[in-house]
Amino acid sequence: MAERSDAATAPELVVEAGGGTQVLSPLRTYHVGRDPASELVLDDARVSWHHAVLHTTDGHWVVEDEESTNGTYTEGRRVQQSDVGPGSVIRFGNPADGPCAVLTGIPRPPQATARPSAVTSVPHPAATRTFRQPSAVRPLPSARITRIGRAPDSDLVVEDLIVSRRHAELRAGPEGYEIVDLGSHNGTYLNGRPVTRAPVVPGDIIGIGHSAFVLVGEELQEFIDTGEVSLDVQELAVRVDKGRKTLLGQVSFPVGEKTLLAVVGPSGAGKSTLLNALTGLRPADEGTVLYDGRDLYRDYAELRQRIGLVPQDDILHSQLTVRRALGYAARLRFPEDTAKAERQARVDEVIHELGLDQRVNQPIHSLSGGQRKRVSVALELLTKPSLLFLDEPTSGLDPGMDRSVMHMLRGLADDGRTVIVVTHSVLSLNVCDRLLVLAPGGTIAYYGPPDEALPFFGFEQWPEAFEAFENDTDRDWAGQFAASPVHRRYVAAETHQPRRAPEAPRGPVDAPKSQSWGAQLRTLVRRYTAALTADRTFLVIMVALPFVMGAMAHALAGSALTRDSALNALLILCVGAVLTGAANAVRELVKERTIYQRERAVGLSRSAYLMSKVLVLGTITVVQAVVLTMVALFGVELNAPGGKGVLLPPLIEITLAVALLAFTAMMLGLFVSALVRKEEVTMPLLVLLAIVQVVFCGALLKLQGVPGLEQLAWLVPSRWALGAMAGTIDLHRIVPQGITSDPLFRHQAGIWLLDMGMLIVLSLVLGFLVAKLLRRREPEIMRK
Repeated sequence: MAERSDAATAPELVVEAGGGTQVLSPLRTYHVGRDPASELVLDDARVSWHHAVLHTTDGHWVVEDEESTNGTYTEGRRVQQSDVGPGSVIRFGNPADGPCAVLTGIPRPPQATARPSAVTSVPHPAATRTFRQPSAVRPLPSARITRIGRAPDSDLVVEDLIVSRRHAELRAGPEGYEIVDLGSHNGTYLNGRPVTRAPVVPGDIIGIGHSAFVLVGEELQEFIDTGEVSLDVQELAVRVDKGRKTLLGQVSFPVGEKTLLAVVGPSGAGKSTLLNALTGLRPADEGTVLYDGRDLYRDYAELRQRIGLVPQDDILHSQLTVRRALGYAARLRFPEDTAKAERQARVDEVIHELGLDQRVNQPIHSLSGGQRKRVSVALELLTKPSLLFLDEPTSGLDPGMDRSVMHMLRGLADDGRTVIVVTHSVLSLNVCDRLLVLAPGGTIAYYGPPDEALPFFGFEQWPEAFEAFENDTDRDWAGQFAASPVHRRYVAAETHQPRRAPEAPRGPVDAPKSQSWGAQLRTLVRRYTAALTADRTFLVIMVALPFVMGAMAHALAGSALTRDSALNALLILCVGAVLTGAANAVRELVKERTIYQRERAVGLSRSAYLMSKVLVLGTITVVQAVVLTMVALFGVELNAPGGKGVLLPPLIEITLAVALLAFTAMMLGLFVSALVRKEEVTMPLLVLLAIVQVVFCGALLKLQGVPGLEQLAWLVPSRWALGAMAGTIDLHRIVPQGITSDPLFRHQAGIWLLDMGMLIVLSLVLGFLVAKLLRRREPEIMRK
């Protein structure tokens, strides 16, 4: 179905052929024949595989015979090319009783031609299943407003859980039609671009969930993405270091409907780079990816909802049970107006589909590796993706589990999806339809059926082939494949999409928000709380740490804060608060990085995610700080001037200072967790943080008036917290030493408020930096 640039004045037609009715757009070309890929399929032995073509030229319709065996006929005579239009009857294969196509006209609404187009018209993609034939042709009701949504009382009911109940309206007015989004949670799209209100002209594609609507006269053609989609990869190239290094070099191949494709190759061959390019997470620098004929990069905002991605690391909280984990995922991915029963029904459906019925109440960490991978796949299947990508799903699994996972993927493809799996394992390649072998340098060494790969290379075992990739560095793997009959048979002959020039990117793509910010926050808080409370090790440490540190401080303080004990007691309180807060948070972001990246790509709010961490960990941290202070100072004479603090009772002021220090340390821990790449480095950094807090708090070194050290200490939270506590009890009065004469230790309201205020400022700054660091971990297409 190629675009016709000369079709502006040709009429739209309705064709009755092959027992069905279809609207013909003048912007498209229609192939007629027995080939199932034809737009008009005629199942008759007298009809050739590729029989004829219907298209427009110079403002009128033409039927053109494609050298068919039995001929094409109009008005009883055989034609090679003939003008046709409303009222024409075309017969194929026999002039008397051959299958026929009856053409009738559709009057254009005057406003459709009278107004200028505000949106560039996009033709239906060529040679695709989704746009091959409409699933329904719906006459527009007499009302000027057509309501579209999941609600039963909508004019156009879309049975799709990612569609809001009140999703959008198609409005007719004196200037023509316009589509209006009604605040839907997953968005309304016009030609792949998210819109809130935009004019619609014939040929435009309105995307709502898995459905696409095309305006044709006074009717809407509906096309449903059932999952049986193709993927055409055209000349993909990825380069880094300002183009000096190629990670992926001019990769082209077709992936048919319901195909299971495995991608293998030696380390460094570009498998992960290809996966990121195909999913749109890191678009290629050159080339095009066609999702069922549509440019994935151009229409990424809409199409990404139909792409599932299972990373190598699990994307679920392992402390939760299977049912709870999938339930929280469904809350985040489905619109806020989805009923609990609807969500639960979909969760039960994927649990049954993946064979997890007997595991629903088990914690995920107690499952085998293969079962955990099934749960990750189940999460992605919640939204019924048409394309499913998996990165090393069998990594670390034994051969039996490897085979089980690959057979699961075989079943998913057979059920009506296109599945692409990147793997190092070659044990179960025989269950795949196609195999893509990447050579070093990111080029294609082979593409075709798995059982023909080793004979093509001339080896009997895969280890021999991989050794050859490493050793035969001068061999032109890509050139040999491109010149081979295998390439002609499985790449050139199976590529149905015309070569498309890459379209200009539309800039960064925002994540669709399936829920409001507040609803996301509530779900995230509940999930995070459930995950923490299910972690017994964390609970034990959380409860024990403040008591242990408080007991140490109490032992140092004795019965009263005196010249010998006051400074050390306050220092231990500082150390305890820093360790408590930072230890709570220092692992929390880095260990969830894979989960965050995937959820962010499908609609998670960055600020809601960060705020859920702050609220849950902040509450825990503040409670721990209060326990720490009470245990440390219970029954201890504080010796504040006149028994009074600066503004409040001494114990309350010290408790506030310790709690605010612990909270700031928690924010510092989140900063470190967002900064590092590996969880293993967090514990050494925690120790370093504690040392820095001790050295620069002002209890061991004189900081006031020392250039460099004094300014550096302003960035250390314990510096301000110790100042606030020292001011409360007037530490210099109790311990008259040079080090305690620090101006920040004075028993004055202004100084105490400055100390406390700086802790708040540091917390806010750290929160801002954490948000910026989280943004760096997001898919590149969302950051450009």
